[in-house]
Amino acid sequence: MKKKITTLAAAALATFAVSAVYAQQGKHTAQSIDALKINQIQVLGTHNSYARPVDPKLLALADPIVEKMMGQLTKNSSKEQAAAFKEYHPNGMKLSEGLNYNHPSFDVQLDAGIRSLEIDIYYDPTGNRFNHPAAYRALAAKGITNLLPFDSTGLDKPGFKVLHMADFDFRTHYTTLKAALMALKDWSDKHPDHLPISIMVEAKDKGIPMFPQSAEVLPFTAAAFDELDEEVASIIGRDKLITPDDVRGSYPTLKEAVTAQNWPTVKAARGKFIFLLLPSTAGMDMNTPYAQNRPNLEKRMMFVQSTAKDSFAAFFLLDNAIVRQQDIRQYVKEGYMVRTRSDIETYEAKVNDYSRAKAAFESGAQIISTDFFRPGNAYGTSYFVKLPGGGEVRANPVNAVK
Repeated sequence: MKKKITTLAAAALATFAVSAVYAQQGKHTAQSIDALKINQIQVLGTHNSYARPVDPKLLALADPIVEKMMGQLTKNSSKEQAAAFKEYHPNGMKLSEGLNYNHPSFDVQLDAGIRSLEIDIYYDPTGNRFNHPAAYRALAAKGITNLLPFDSTGLDKPGFKVLHMADFDFRTHYTTLKAALMALKDWSDKHPDHLPISIMVEAKDKGIPMFPQSAEVLPFTAAAFDELDEEVASIIGRDKLITPDDVRGSYPTLKEAVTAQNWPTVKAARGKFIFLLLPSTAGMDMNTPYAQNRPNLEKRMMFVQSTAKDSFAAFFLLDNAIVRQQDIRQYVKEGYMVRTRSDIETYEAKVNDYSRAKAAFESGAQIISTDFFRPGNAYGTSYFVKLPGGGEVRANPVNAVK
């Protein structure tokens, strides 16, 4: 019992340390926040925000398959590819551990103060592509049928589908992008003065065929991205979106507008959404048709993951804040938006380690993504992440706090 009390006390002190660093900075009024630009604040978001847990029987089946596949991938990777993979997957977690989280519906997350959500989508222009997951068929062939329920609503119709990994991690609060967007719009309409909410959309164009007769995952063409923009604008409403054209204004390039800090104020952005696109291969390939013949994302609805050399540079994905903290701080000072993570593949929750969370908050990244925004996790540790100082927003410690 004494050891347990000591462990809990240490965890409490760790949580307090992360919060106390910025407690004074976290004190602000709505008016002071409203006067800042949207790149001068910091909010908490969630990772794979739509996801429901994978059936444990399926995880047990998949772990050795994925371990073997990863071993082959590592063997065939160049040093550069291996280093990039290590940056985004630093802890060597099993697949079953990496998916050991459980998110509630969007409205519950937003009510709790989450102000950034992530949605993974697949292009399905015909429908009937993801109705019968290969993993459940593989388990059924082994006589295992008492599996967690799978919602197939809307999967027979054409349209973008929401799931993490085709044929494997497919249980979701929202089977279609339309349903997810309608949930966001409904919550926003009920809270018209809400802080700007960022929605990170990952366009999934690669499958992982772990099981026989896996679904064919289609690439995102320029036409598919046109459909995506149209769906976002038609459901959310163009007047509720902050787009690249809005930020670019009269500047020659989007990058010039961003580095001139031409983002809207929080006050002007209340009640609105900003969509951030990961265009291909889990954000590892940034050569995308989304920017084809649109060097500044002209008439596009989303900002896209970029590098500083791009004319449309505005948003960077730098998830490993321990490795990239100084890079993030520099990009934030220059005016760019950055998403990073306070925990990666649940490792920090497993070992009750707040060092990545501390690095993420100190980096000044505007969006800090977590899988654990409230107490209680599958590991039984006290790990969860909250914004330093509490609340749903704070002045950015790098480019707003003097």
